[in-house]
Amino acid sequence: MAVTRLKRKNRRNKVVAKQKVQFLKLGTNLEAGSRSKMPKNSQVAKNNEIINELESKINKQ
Repeated sequence: MAVTRLKRKNRRNKVVAKQKVQFLKLGTNLEAGSRSKMPKNSQVAKNNEIINELESKINKQ
């Protein structure tokens, strides 16, 4: 009985590990295209521009 339980656990671990790898691959692979590009008028883009301007002013001093 211990052998079959161990086999079942190993098989489950293998499946779970494969699913985790697949999930991480899907989460990190951003394809270049219209959906992954940031719109020019988005708030994040505006904030990044302001931060870059402030950093450049600090670095000049």
